[in-house]
Amino acid sequence: MKRLMTLSCAAALVAVLLSACSQKPARSVSFEILATNDVHGRWFDESYVDDGVRNSLLAVNWYVDSVRTAVGKDHVLLIDSGDCLQGDNAPYYYNFVDTESPHLFPRLMAYMGYDAVTVGNHDIETGHPVYDRVLLEMEAAGIPFLAGNAVNEDDGKPYFPAYTIKEKDGVRFAILGYTNANMKAWLDESIWAGIDFKSLIPLVQEDVDRIRQTEKPDVVIVSVHSGTGEGDGSILESQGLDLFQTLKGVDFLLCSHDHRQYIADGEGICLLNSGSHARNIAHGTITLDFDKDGKIIGRHISSDLIPVKAEKADSAMRETFRSEYESVKAFTTRPVGYLSETMRTRDAYAGRCLYTDFIHLVTLLSAQSYGADISFAAPLTFNGTVNEGTLVYNDLFTIYPFENQLFVLEMTGQEILRYLEYDYNDWIQAPEEGISAEGSDYIPLLRMRPRDDDRTGAKGWSFVFRSYNFDSAAGINYTVDVTKPYGSRVTIAGFADGRPFDLSKTYRVGMTSYRANGGGDLLVNGAGIPSSELSARTVARLPEIRELIYQFLQKESTISPALIRRYARLLGTWSFVPATIAQPALERDLSLLFP
Repeated sequence: MKRLMTLSCAAALVAVLLSACSQKPARSVSFEILATNDVHGRWFDESYVDDGVRNSLLAVNWYVDSVRTAVGKDHVLLIDSGDCLQGDNAPYYYNFVDTESPHLFPRLMAYMGYDAVTVGNHDIETGHPVYDRVLLEMEAAGIPFLAGNAVNEDDGKPYFPAYTIKEKDGVRFAILGYTNANMKAWLDESIWAGIDFKSLIPLVQEDVDRIRQTEKPDVVIVSVHSGTGEGDGSILESQGLDLFQTLKGVDFLLCSHDHRQYIADGEGICLLNSGSHARNIAHGTITLDFDKDGKIIGRHISSDLIPVKAEKADSAMRETFRSEYESVKAFTTRPVGYLSETMRTRDAYAGRCLYTDFIHLVTLLSAQSYGADISFAAPLTFNGTVNEGTLVYNDLFTIYPFENQLFVLEMTGQEILRYLEYDYNDWIQAPEEGISAEGSDYIPLLRMRPRDDDRTGAKGWSFVFRSYNFDSAAGINYTVDVTKPYGSRVTIAGFADGRPFDLSKTYRVGMTSYRANGGGDLLVNGAGIPSSELSARTVARLPEIRELIYQFLQKESTISPALIRRYARLLGTWSFVPATIAQPALERDLSLLFP
């Protein structure tokens, strides 16, 4: 019996060993997944106005080529998750100035060997003539421009390609791409006419299940132009973590949109968000083990972020596109006016300043013929400086970086007041709401927290909410009492020209197309206007605000405090009060935000 047991044990051991041997992979192969997002036109490493070097696609390409050289071109996938067609001089030039030459973006993507590019909301914001043209040129270059949730309103079929299949070293990759689901909350219908934008949940999982069944991919990558979010299902524009927590059958989930550097490893899935402006490359590695019959018996994935070094730019790529760079530079360095004193966008966080006064002035003068009484405007560049002296067109990208149109909406006085109350509650806080720095009793007046901001580059402290939603108003005289709670801070004394302000009357307000379509929630959650009413409230749609600024400079030529004083009865005044409390606190807060 003892011998029999010994034999049984031996037989069992042999069986285990044979089983282990049978699971030994006949082949293991690894692939590097490299991803960019929210590059926002940082195509060139050279500044257009000085000798500065910045992060760019040229530096990204240097790194990508290094990886391809190390592991083999057939073992690298390169994907972008959207927002490349807006935010810098080069895309503006090829979107709206040189519309006859082949668009530069598809040529850059082809040169760099991108396997797929996802459509971003700022890509859609360029308008049908631009993104339709880019779509065709991307197709001609063999690069899919993906947005599976952007569907034709008439038949429900995708307006853009929904996915692509890539085969590398015998392995099939399915890359699915989706744009932002909240598009209609920000953009006017003329921009997306004929297209509907579906929520990513449950659509992505449905598509993954279907494609896995029909295409039989070995690896599935989902690229979404959607923010990482909080994972609680509450933010339509940021569904990244919602997807990460629920998706099945997906190896890598690429997120974007919120410029938030983020890496997460889950059960068989990795989430990657590189941030923005080519500062990092999102990097995933997948190793597949195959048995002798070609069946996958092992799958190993990992993820990290690779910092991009601006100075490591691809010189060959730079020279290939040298003439395009020179064309953009020539256009954007031409003189357009004069600035009598240095303008800083950060000054807008503490009250009236030359920067926002100028934006308000252009808004009110441009919309005057449409009956605009009031202007809403926010600092769209977080911390930009335009130096005293001759203005070139490049400076207009600092003053106004986006291609927002100027809209005029009708609002009641009560809605305007509620709008401002809501707005300033995101901007400032009561002391009992504040967060002090560790080891300090100081509670800031601005609604900020002691945390670096990957999006803006702020170190030490950052705003809780996005500063591009900090609207001030012009055309009226008002104060914001920092000692009062939400709902009773704003007091409107009257119009700048002396007319009384009546809460029951209807007025016309100039604002960006982003705001007029619900961006930032100030009109819907603040003023209390249903989103379904916004289009009917719109009485005028004017050209892009940067173009209006350019036209203004062709007439006035100089931006100066004297110009602002000349229009005092048009602009009005506003301030944080009481000044004895507000001003020292604001100075301290700004010193923390911008050390």
